[in-house]
Order: sequence, then structure tokens, then C-alpha cells
Amino acid sequence: MRKRIVARTTRAVVKVGSSLLVSLEEGLKRHYVRSLASQLAQLRARGVEVLLVSSGAIAAGMERLGMRTRPSSISEQQATAAVGQGLLMHLYEEAFEDWGLKVAQVLLTHEDVRDRRRYLNARNTLLTLLRFGVVPIINENDSVVIDEIKLGDNDLLAALTAGLTDAQLLVILTDVEGLYEGGPGGRLIKVVERIEDDLEASVAGTATQVGTGGMVTKIRAAKLASKIGVYTIVAKGTDARVLEEIWKGEEIGTLFLPEARPLTGRKKWIGFNVRAKGTLVVDEGAMVAVLQRGKSLLPSGVKEVLGDFQRGDAVLCRGPDGRDFAKGLVNYSSTEIAAIKGHKTQEIEAILGYKYAEEVIHRDNLVLL
Repeated sequence: MRKRIVARTTRAVVKVGSSLLVSLEEGLKRHYVRSLASQLAQLRARGVEVLLVSSGAIAAGMERLGMRTRPSSISEQQATAAVGQGLLMHLYEEAFEDWGLKVAQVLLTHEDVRDRRRYLNARNTLLTLLRFGVVPIINENDSVVIDEIKLGDNDLLAALTAGLTDAQLLVILTDVEGLYEGGPGGRLIKVVERIEDDLEASVAGTATQVGTGGMVTKIRAAKLASKIGVYTIVAKGTDARVLEEIWKGEEIGTLFLPEARPLTGRKKWIGFNVRAKGTLVVDEGAMVAVLQRGKSLLPSGVKEVLGDFQRGDAVLCRGPDGRDFAKGLVNYSSTEIAAIKGHKTQEIEAILGYKYAEEVIHRDNLVLL
């Protein structure tokens, strides 16, 4: 199966974590950067377009500033990232130059993919760089973004990048072999056909002094990638031939399979990139209609409105069991929905004095989670 997957892969996203790029003892591992560049150059020679999502800006800044432990405050983390980003890109530029390849630094925030126009602009920029034969090196804009630093989710950014560029394969390189049953020390899981809700709870994700992620963030990234039809491989990146072995079809690490019916087009953007501004708690009938019959969400099925949002914002749909089962773009604001909840569609205009639509969320703007 793996040979078939890599044979069909013409575009791949490779993510490398701080634990591979940096150690507290030696700082930035320049030899690893050169090895990684060599492996990616070999993929390019095979006709595979590659995008690299690289952690390490904060860790690189720690080396430059002589720090031994990761800064704890947000302002210190941001300043350290600003110092380290230039050093990190300089090393990548030198390493790829040995193989006749040019690189481009692309700093993104989640807002760049949550806003539809910025999403399309970022996509066009990345695709143009690939057309130019350039290797995009992508990182979160750690020097200005707060949430991403706190969450440490460059794994998530890699999944977002895969969706943004229509990549077929996401490879997350880390310092462990892959996903273990019951955590480190357990049996290595070769294939995950479906990512169940309890999988995250069974994994002990521990951040390091130079990184902020763990296996939990990798599972979340794989889950997001699976929703848009992208295969994910989590593998140990310390092997200088790990990418070569993966492209040979060897059973390296853990392979996460995509969902049978992935999101595409506008629904991919809604489900994958847009942050929910609020939550609509619905009754059992509305939940069944959306989940099992593919219906729109009507005002009659809404029981409670949580949060403050405007028309066109994304919200979560929560069932009576407390589980969020869908996300969509609303046709009415939170204030308006609070007024029409529980009422029939034909009563909307009488209550509000106008009617934008018959549905609170149309099924074309509704994505199941």
C-alpha cells in the first residue's frame, strides 16, 4: 500500500520539529540541516514538489542568546524567535544551495488561512514558488503570534499547509519511531485506519525544552489531514535516509489513512481553516437531520446560542450530548439567532422584520466534524 501511496505523490509537505534541529548541548544541529536538505533535494530530483514546515526559530534564538532553558513569557518567546528566525533561514539557504536549490521563507499565522481572501493569496504564493522550482520553508510567525506559540502546533501548520497546497502526503519527522500503543514502550502502530476520539487520550505527549509539541499534536494534525484526503506518516527523523526509505515504500513509522469521503473546495476551507466564533446547541431532531440526512440547520432546532458572532461567521453545532458534531457559516448573527431559535422558518420575518435566509446554516456551508 505504501508503495502505491508514494508512487502517486507529486507534492508533499515535510515537517521537522525542534527536537531534531536543536539540542541543549550543541545548539543548532547544522549537520542535520544539511542532511535534511540532501534528502529533500533527492525528492525534488524524483519529481516530487516539496514544502518544508520547520520549527526551530525559538530554539535557534536560544542558541544565539546563550539561553539554556526555553523562555517562559510570551514576550521573551517572541523576541527569541525574532533573533532565531534569520539564523535558521541562513542555514537552510546554505544547505540547499549545495544542491542548486533556492529557498523562500514564508511566515504564516492562522489568520492567513482563516480569512478566505488571505487563504487564496497564501495558496497562490506557495503554488507560484513551487512553479519557480523554489523550496518554501514555512514557519509560524512566532515573533508576533501568541496562540501558536502557546500551543506549539507547527504540526497543525503542516496539516494546514498540506490542505492549502493540495499535497497528497504529509510527513512529520520527530524523535520517536511513530505512534505507540499505550505510549512510549508499547507496540509500534504501523497503520491507523481511522482516528477515533479516544486516541489522543491514550498518548502521552510531552513537550521538550526546545519544542512545544508531542505526539498529541501530531495525531491532531493527522486527523485534520485525513479530513481532506491527505495521507500522514509520522516517523523518526534522526535516520539520514528516512525520506528515502519512505519513498521506497518501506513501513517506516505510523501511517494515518485519509477519510473515505474527504472535504473539498469551499467545505475544506470551512472545516479545516476557519475558527469558530460561537456555538449553537441544537436538539436531537436537528442533530439527526444534519448528521444522517444531510439537511440544513433550521431555527426550530436551535436550543441555545453561545458566544457573540456576526452573520457569515463560523460556529460549532453541539448536540444534546455535549458533543460538537458540525461547523458552518451562519446566515444570522448571535443576537438574531437568539431571537428566532425554536421558531419555524415562516416566523423569521415576523420576529426580525426581515429574512436573510430560511436556514440558520445552509447545508452547503455546513461541515461534519
